[in-house]
Order: sequence, then structure tokens, then C-alpha cells
Amino acid sequence: MSISAHRWLMTEVGQPMTKETFEVADPDAGDVVVEIAGCGVCHTDLGYLYDGVRTNHELPLALGHEISGVVVATGSGADSWAGKSVVISAVIPCGECDLCKRGKGTICRSQMMPGNDIQGGFASHITVPARGLSEVDLTRLAARGMKLADMSVVADAVTTPYQAVLQADVQPGSLAIVIGVGGVGGYAAQIAAAKGATVVAIDVDDAKLEMISDFGASVTFNARQISGRDLKKAIGAFAKDNGLPSTEWYIFECSGSAAGQQTAFGLLVHGATLSVVGFTMDKLEMRLSNLMAFHAKALGNWGCTPDHYPAAIDMVLNGDVQVLPFVEQHPLEDINSVFEAAHNHQLTRRAILTPGA
Repeated sequence: MSISAHRWLMTEVGQPMTKETFEVADPDAGDVVVEIAGCGVCHTDLGYLYDGVRTNHELPLALGHEISGVVVATGSGADSWAGKSVVISAVIPCGECDLCKRGKGTICRSQMMPGNDIQGGFASHITVPARGLSEVDLTRLAARGMKLADMSVVADAVTTPYQAVLQADVQPGSLAIVIGVGGVGGYAAQIAAAKGATVVAIDVDDAKLEMISDFGASVTFNARQISGRDLKKAIGAFAKDNGLPSTEWYIFECSGSAAGQQTAFGLLVHGATLSVVGFTMDKLEMRLSNLMAFHAKALGNWGCTPDHYPAAIDMVLNGDVQVLPFVEQHPLEDINSVFEAAHNHQLTRRAILTPGA
């Protein structure tokens, strides 16, 4: 096999990424080579490049963990994947350790994350274990007016909140509060609504709140206009007026900001479930005894195990989760300008970088 490929490498914090050409090696047993259709730009990628969040793989490193594409080469034991259109799991557990065998793949100590543990998806090709693949039905995809590149965001922006909603055990008739409805939070709102919850959306951007009103949110609040106890009272009044419970709220912190986390913790009620989905390096002070007093629980959520991907993909292909209104494609060659725009909050949709554009 001889495949000439290219990727964009992060060489140091805060510096533009540089293009590298390379020859793709024959995949090892159980591995595949995927020709990349698209790779989404995630908040985590910005953290690596601009905030100094450390990668497990030493630099230089191609970032990117939201990847879709077509399998173009297979190692032994992975032949059945040849030619298939796929989404690559953002976090790929080893599948062999005690943790994996006990269904705890999210904390597998040998897990593999593209753009963190191995070379990532801001490239033309990537080599990954076949156990991290999920197939995409192109006929169903086309029926929704979507391209394979659009499905790249399923690998994190959709599946991460999907697992968070499952883990929290959101019930029909419940109240779900999503804080930060751009990116991951926008999909969290849609998924919670699809599971039968009434969704409250909180953000600081009126445009995002207006948009999510058409995709799952029943009521919205701008945290710059109402916050703290007043916000909690307003949500309580909404719950009462709509026959929703005043206890056991499901709270999803998706903003990845200290302010969002503070807001989330302040919304605890008796029996609440707080799911921390967004990531920030910022620290904040809080009174953990509130968890005790409300008999509430707080859950972390790291990625999503591959076994949940088919169901999440189905939600997109069935139309329960809308992707197209929230994404936009850009040529991979524009990676540095796109990253800068994302870092400066100049993008209104999640950017997908496409090598073939």
C-alpha cells in the first residue's frame, strides 16, 4: 500500500499549525486506515492550542478527534470494514482490560484518543483501531440532505451529551436544564427532549437561545439578564406553571466555563442530578455540602464509549437530533484562520474542516 497523505501539526502552544506530508504505513492487525471526510473543531482542541492543556502524545501532534471518513485500508482481522463509511470514536477503549470488561471503558487506562494519544483528524488520513468504528448508512444520510463530513461531530459533540443523558437516566416528564447551548449543549438539549424531558436552556448569547428554541428547548434564559437565586426561582415558576417537578431536576453543564459551572451548582434542588459535560481549566469555589443537603448527585462524563455510537447515529439519521443547522464546513487548508475565529468566538456554528474541499 502506498498512500501519500498530509496533516496539520501543532508544534507549540499559541503558534500556527504547520502542514506535513507523510506516507501512510500499512495498518497493523486490527487497525484500519480512514480517508477523512471531515473533522470537527472542538473546544478541547482550542484548549490544547491556546490554553496549554497538555496532550498525552508529545508535540508535534495533529489535533482533532471528531472524525468521519471512509476505510481505505485494513489490517488483518479488520477486513470487514473495507470501503465502509464510518465515524471514529473520540475515545477508543482497549476492550481488553478489567475496566473495559466491567463496562467501564470511559476510564480505561489504555484508551486512545485521536489528537491527544495519537495523531488526530486534522489530516487527509488517519490510522485507528477498528474497534473504534461505527458505520454510517449513506442512503439514510443522503435522505437527510447530509454529507459524510457532517457526521464528524457525532464523534464528540453528539455522543458525549448522548452518554451524559443516558448516565443521568433522564426520564419522560422530567425537567432538564442545559447550560451553554452552543456545540455540545445544543445537542444535549435535543437529546434530552427526545428522551421526553422538558428542556430549559441557559446561555449568555441570545442568538443561540433563539436557535435552540426551535430544536428542543421549551424555555430559555439569558444568564447575563437573570442569574443566581432569581434564575432558580424563574425556573421553579416555569416548572410549577407547566406541571413539572420541583425536585429531581437534571442539570447539564455544557458551557465549559467557571460561570456556567457556578450557575449549574446554584440550581441544585432536592434529588437533582448535576452532569458536568463541559471542560475548563478555571477554578471556582463552591459549598459541596449542598450535595448532602439536597441529597443530590454530581456526575462527570468523559467522552462516550463506542457501544453507544450506533444509537446516537440513529438519532441523527432518524431526525431526532438535527446537525446541519449547527455546523459549517471549511477547507482544512484554512485551519489556522478557522481556529483563530473559533478562539475569538467569531463562529456561529461548529466548524468542520474538510481535506477534500
